[in-house]
Amino acid sequence: MQAQLAIIGGTGVYDPAMLTGLREVVVKNRFGDVPLTLGCYGDKIVAFLARHGAGHAVPPHLVNYRANILALKQLGVRQIIATAAVGSLNQQMAPGNLVIIDQFLDFTKSRPVTFFDGGESGVIHTDLTFPYCPRLRQVLLAAARELGQQVHDGGVYVCTEGPRFETAAEVRLFQHLGGDLVGMTSVPEANLAREAEMCYASVAMVTNFAAGISPTLLTHKEVLAAMQANVANIRTLIRRVLELAAGDVECTCHQAIADFGGFNLLPGKEN
Repeated sequence: MQAQLAIIGGTGVYDPAMLTGLREVVVKNRFGDVPLTLGCYGDKIVAFLARHGAGHAVPPHLVNYRANILALKQLGVRQIIATAAVGSLNQQMAPGNLVIIDQFLDFTKSRPVTFFDGGESGVIHTDLTFPYCPRLRQVLLAAARELGQQVHDGGVYVCTEGPRFETAAEVRLFQHLGGDLVGMTSVPEANLAREAEMCYASVAMVTNFAAGISPTLLTHKEVLAAMQANVANIRTLIRRVLELAAGDVECTCHQAIADFGGFNLLPGKEN
């Protein structure tokens, strides 16, 4: 079965129940085995991937991002809607708000961040001027506004290695650099999707103010509780995006590495 769109569910977003005709599958590729769920939303076939696995068992620094993105590519996915729980560095982006992020700062340290490690594939530099698909971002933004949700158009996502939360000093640094939000998963997910020539956009749910801004110490329990309180908004938004998003669409993301022959034509692409 092929899929047209994919949902990557982050912390608190584990349930593909919005889809019908659910079918569990495992997609195998050279990076690993990826369990996911296929289902239908109207006339669209949608893949649902739980980023942290069943029961939230995989921490952000150990997520097999390359296997996940390649698995979605193998299924024929061309558009990915991702969700993320984030802390806020920006007083205007309060807990409970949604942010359709448009840029990132990468502070990860040990993750494989590319499909292209030289060798047969050669050296490939992918443009990430706009790392989140501008077209798909507008679909998310329009849906959120239509639903009357508290949403921000754009925000700079600072991606840290995790799994620890950030220090107050790091948060001050991130603010100084222009960061609005802090999380642990958008990199390398976003850049791998661009390398694989797929549209990728992310909706971030603010769960708390970051360390040193929050009046209390941070806990994972707090993040989960905030997500549970607001997960209905995320699900409603995704349903509307699935209704608005064209199943088969052309976008510049789909030619991201055309100068190098395109993702499907590269040596060493075998699964």
